[in-house]
Amino acid sequence: MASLRDIRKHISSVKSIKQITYAMKMVAAARIKRAQSAILASRPFAGEMDRMIADLYYELDEEDLAGTAAQELFEGRSAGGTLALVLVTADKGLCGSFNTNLLKAAAAWLRENRGRKISVVVVGRKGRDFLHRLKGLDLEIAHEMVGIFPKAGYVHAELLSEAILKIYTELPVESVTLIYNEFKSMISQRIVTDRLLPLKRHILEKDPATTRKAREFSFEPGKTDLLRALLPRHIGAQLYRTLLESQAAELAARMSAMESASKNASELIEGLTLKMNKTRQAMITTELNEIVSGSEALGG
Repeated sequence: MASLRDIRKHISSVKSIKQITYAMKMVAAARIKRAQSAILASRPFAGEMDRMIADLYYELDEEDLAGTAAQELFEGRSAGGTLALVLVTADKGLCGSFNTNLLKAAAAWLRENRGRKISVVVVGRKGRDFLHRLKGLDLEIAHEMVGIFPKAGYVHAELLSEAILKIYTELPVESVTLIYNEFKSMISQRIVTDRLLPLKRHILEKDPATTRKAREFSFEPGKTDLLRALLPRHIGAQLYRTLLESQAAELAARMSAMESASKNASELIEGLTLKMNKTRQAMITTELNEIVSGSEALGG
C-alpha cells in the first residue's frame, strides 16, 4: 500500500500538471478569437480570387496561353513526372489528434504514390520530423518552414508560394497537392487533401465547365498581363487561407485537448484525495486497535 507521503507527492504533481494544462487552455482560447477573425476575413477573398481565375480561364484561347509561363500553371505537364506535396502541420504537440490525423493522411497519400519521385514542401516541425524518419521512399524535402505558428502572416504565404512556384517551374512537376487541417468549429476540424496545381484540374474539380454560363469580359491592359499579375496572387491567397485554417484548427484542438486534460486531472486529484483519506483512516484505526490491545494487556 502506498504511504501517505507518496500519495501527497502524487497529488502535488497532478496539481502542477493541471495548472499547466489550464494555462495552455486559456492561452489557446485567447488566441483562437483572433485566428477565427483572420479566417473569416480571408475566406471571401480567397473564394473570389478562385472564381476570378476560373472566369479568366474560360475566357482564354489557346493562343493566349501558348508560350507563356501561365500555360504550365494552367495545363500542367504530362503524367509520369515528379509529384509535389505541401504538408501543413503544427510546430508543437499537446493538441489532441491534430497532428496524428494529418500524418496519417500524408502517409496514405505517400503509400498511394509509392514508386513515384516526390518533392515535399513542409510547414511545421511535426511534419518535418515525420518525413525525416521515413525510409525507403524516393522523397526529397525541397523546402521547409517551421516556427511560424501561431503568428502566420501573409509574408509566410508569399515565401511559401515562391518556393512552390520555383519547384514547379524548375522540376518536371506533374501536380502539387495540399494536405492540411481545415477549421470547422471549436470542436471540429477536417482533413483536406486538395489539388493546388495545375490550375485547370483544380478549377474543373471545383467548378465544372458544364455548369457555367457564358459571360463577356473586357480586359485592360490584356489577358496575358492580367494573368501574369493575378496568378502569383491567387496562389498566395490560397496558401494564406490554408495557413490560417491550420493555425485556427490547431488552437481549437489544443484548447479542447487541454480542457479534457484539466478535467481528467481534477478527477484524478479527487480519486487520490479519497485514497489518501482512506489510507489515513486505516492508519488511525490500526493505531487505535494497538492502543486498545496494549491497554487490555496492561489491565490483564
